[in-house]
Amino acid sequence: MRRLLVLFAFLCSAVVFSQELNCTVNVIAQQTGNDNNVVFKTLEKQLNEFINNTKWTEKNFGAEERINCSMVINVTGYENDSFSATLQVSSSRPVFNSTYSSPVYNYNDKDFNFQYIEYQNMVFNPLQFESNLVSVLSFHVFMILGMDADSFALNGGDEYFSQAQTIANYSQQLSGQGWKLEDGLQSRFALIDNLLSPTFKEIRTTMYNYHMLGMDVMADDTKKGKSEVISSLSELQKIHKRRPNSYLLRVFFDAKSDEIMDVLSGGPSVNIAEAVDILNKIAPMHSQKWRKIKF
Repeated sequence: MRRLLVLFAFLCSAVVFSQELNCTVNVIAQQTGNDNNVVFKTLEKQLNEFINNTKWTEKNFGAEERINCSMVINVTGYENDSFSATLQVSSSRPVFNSTYSSPVYNYNDKDFNFQYIEYQNMVFNPLQFESNLVSVLSFHVFMILGMDADSFALNGGDEYFSQAQTIANYSQQLSGQGWKLEDGLQSRFALIDNLLSPTFKEIRTTMYNYHMLGMDVMADDTKKGKSEVISSLSELQKIHKRRPNSYLLRVFFDAKSDEIMDVLSGGPSVNIAEAVDILNKIAPMHSQKWRKIKF
């Protein structure tokens, strides 16, 4: 009996203190012409262990609370220990009372150059630079955590976005691209700087209202949920008026455009003509999808 109690306690502890992410990392190296090189498999294995086994926060996540996400590293070239690549990051969160997962973060990081030696030690330090490989991946981990938290509580991602900004700040010592103001309007620097700026505050309000007041009530009241999704999107007009075609709006719609098209096309009938007009104004890059919305 005592052994059973000890085993039960151990299993409960394992659940309570699970890490935050359930992440799949894939390393693709076809463009190098040498994708069978064992270094790519070693890198992939190490990164999966690093992302999923690191305790990123002080909070306790249950096994069912782990955030589902993926990172696809497309290596375009390498020489010795220097790698050129792009990184596609995506994450989703469950929708209440359903089996559906809503996409939350979808980011294509095109400035991902790093150095890697097989089996090198990978450790995240919240206050100190370790390597560009660790910095870029850790930055996106905290973006995933922050976006997810914002979808459950208004401005719930503050602490995670603050850590992402800290990583961006201490990584500016690098010659690598993406960390500095001069690296352009589509860099990691621009992403976190915009997200924490009052100029774009409605993006975070929309993240909460869209998910908690819209998507999460769909199972119980589809019409109300659909109406709230439309209402939440109208808030983004304020950003568009201040900064037309802003990068942050593009990041938002890169994650949500397919879902918005499906939500507005299906379910009970509501007045969506105004919503489609708004979408065409604030996200014209997805106009083909908006034309497919049935109303």
